[in-house]
Amino acid sequence: MARDQRPHVAIIVVNLPVERDRRVIRECLALESAGYRVTAICPRGPQALTRLPGTRDTAIRSFRQPFAGSGVLSFAGEFAWSFLCVTLHLLRLLVTDRVDAAQACNPPDVFWPLALLMRLMGKPFVFDHHDLSPELYRAKTDTPNPVVLRILTVFEQLSMRCASWVLSTNESYREIAIGRGGQDPARVTVVRNGPASSEITHAAAPEAGGRKRIVYLGVINPQDNVRAAVLAASRLAEMRGRDDWEMVIAGDGDSLPELRSLATDLGLDDVVYFAGWLGGDEVDALLASGTIGIQPDQPDPLSHVSTMAKTVEYVARGLPVVAVDLLETRRTAEGAAVYTPSALPEEFAKALDALLDDPEGRARMREIGLQRFHSRLAWEHQAAAYLSVWSQLVPMPAVAEIPRPREAEWFPFGDDHGTDHSAGTDRAARG
Repeated sequence: MARDQRPHVAIIVVNLPVERDRRVIRECLALESAGYRVTAICPRGPQALTRLPGTRDTAIRSFRQPFAGSGVLSFAGEFAWSFLCVTLHLLRLLVTDRVDAAQACNPPDVFWPLALLMRLMGKPFVFDHHDLSPELYRAKTDTPNPVVLRILTVFEQLSMRCASWVLSTNESYREIAIGRGGQDPARVTVVRNGPASSEITHAAAPEAGGRKRIVYLGVINPQDNVRAAVLAASRLAEMRGRDDWEMVIAGDGDSLPELRSLATDLGLDDVVYFAGWLGGDEVDALLASGTIGIQPDQPDPLSHVSTMAKTVEYVARGLPVVAVDLLETRRTAEGAAVYTPSALPEEFAKALDALLDDPEGRARMREIGLQRFHSRLAWEHQAAAYLSVWSQLVPMPAVAEIPRPREAEWFPFGDDHGTDHSAGTDRAARG
């Protein structure tokens, strides 16, 4: 059998199985569409896949992850095991299947030794910067250990400086890669998260009678502050009654049992519903039925510079957003959102109450959101930036002659709500 001569890219992602990472799925599909061959190295999912569904032939090299848990020691064990398994898989591929380049997605920021190895071999290594590990550690820890914080910062710097190129998920992350990370500005490219136009198959339902729907979509961990959304629902019920609105919270996470109990204790079971973790079609249908999307993230150093995947999903459907005034949230949504000064439930309730009574304002925000999505935020624009990097690092001759997948074959997945977010230590999707 003739050996496959297409340039071969290995993509490393260890925060979750690749079949649940929407960003990496899109990257694999983009590379395939340009004629590259792709192998993903990742933790093993429930189905132990060897091929990534929905792609032409992206292979999966997976490994068991017995050390996943919480706490510094658990994370250290998880990351050390992941590094060992990834290294063995990558070395095997280098010897048996000719790898031309590699890409590592963080967190964790532990793969810089592999970047050095690849570059010593004359092969490019790309660092796909999904999350800020130092800030994430601070956000999740009441009293951060300064030694751990210093290690995370140094590893982040090494990951960026040892890479041939850095992919940043927004402008703030790009500034960090250049400033704190010390990478050449010419080798840092913004590739945002977000759905492709072809992923949005449900048209937004026209507003009619019945309840207006407030939607939260995403991970439900303590740092996501979904508790504020439930408390805002309680305050909103006091302000305007319960007849013309409801709140649907879709997603999963450590805080979900607590929030279910809180809603019951507050007597909100008739207006606050928990949808659980939804597949792609279900996410699309839910957002199409929504009236307002809520982003309750607290203002902190991590949230200010992170783009929340849920916000892009809201904007992509023309769903008006109520969010805390965060730097990258404003850069994403601009006039498609109403911004609160802080994450107090009372502020959310007042903003929601006013927007529920303002159909003209919602219509205006819808048009702004859709225009921003189709002109800038859609994955089609990000894929072009992503492939421009690879065309410089591993040129692909005669790209136009390579068969491309049909439009309907792109982006068939939906069980990851977009969380860079993030993963690894957080299993959420920021970026």
